[in-house]
Amino acid sequence: MIKKIVIIGPESTGKSSLCKALADHFADNYLTDWCPEYAREYLIENGMDYTYEDLLTIAKGQLALEDEHAHALQTALNKSGDTTKEAILFVDTDMMVMKVWSEYVFGKCHSFILDQIAERKYDGYLLANTELPWTRDALREYPSEETRQKLFYMYLDMMVNQNTPWDIVGGINHDRIANGIAAVNRLLI
Repeated sequence: MIKKIVIIGPESTGKSSLCKALADHFADNYLTDWCPEYAREYLIENGMDYTYEDLLTIAKGQLALEDEHAHALQTALNKSGDTTKEAILFVDTDMMVMKVWSEYVFGKCHSFILDQIAERKYDGYLLANTELPWTRDALREYPSEETRQKLFYMYLDMMVNQNTPWDIVGGINHDRIANGIAAVNRLLI
């Protein structure tokens, strides 16, 4: 069985780094993998002048990438022959991120994204807090602390109003990873 833990939060909150670190840490006791954020690949290839329709394309790409990683992990689990072994897929971004992005930038969200939020099931969410300093890169749009906090509270509102277990992960450097590990352990109980 594959457990899926999704890491969400505003940009530049260490989601990708946390996914990698968690997959590495839990590899001692589980088969693990992590699914990167599809939007990065898409925006690098197509540029930052994206439209509302592009967000639907990105959402579908994210789901396909997640399914690809889940399938590969399930195949590895089946090949292991160990019926007691479990697997964890750490997912960097899901449809909740697409919803926040879409609503924040365009004031609306595709029904496909909303339907996927209702249909897809996860074992837990980690909401990355904003204490990490914003780091410039070609794909990031919101350096202001006010905007980062507004986005964080949009994610927090979604977490509070859904039924999947979740936790906030804060801290810097090793503390953040240790807090993420502790949160995953709580979610897996």
